[in-house]
Amino acid sequence: MDSKKRSVSHHDAVVQMLRENPDEAQLYLQVALEEIHEEQGIGAFLIALRRIIEARGGIGEIAAKSGLSRQQLYKTLSEEGNPTLTTLMKITRAAGVKLVDNTRKG
Repeated sequence: MDSKKRSVSHHDAVVQMLRENPDEAQLYLQVALEEIHEEQGIGAFLIALRRIIEARGGIGEIAAKSGLSRQQLYKTLSEEGNPTLTTLMKITRAAGVKLVDNTRKG
């Protein structure tokens, strides 16, 4: 038996962590949202949302729940994606997470 551990991509490791710890998904998305104004922050946010979706049943399941096509989800949740607010709300609702602005001081 080979004693070397298989290399796991960062993407796969994050999806696995989110699958095993579903309560972490909201925090993970929140951090990505807080960093959205950073360079490449929008793309990173969309990839974070895609990882959450993969952990919660995958593109097909979220497409069915959201009423969006699989193709639209793949395009939307890429680093170059440019979703409308309505599309984001459908996706996050179907994935069971919320967009929350915790940056407001009050």
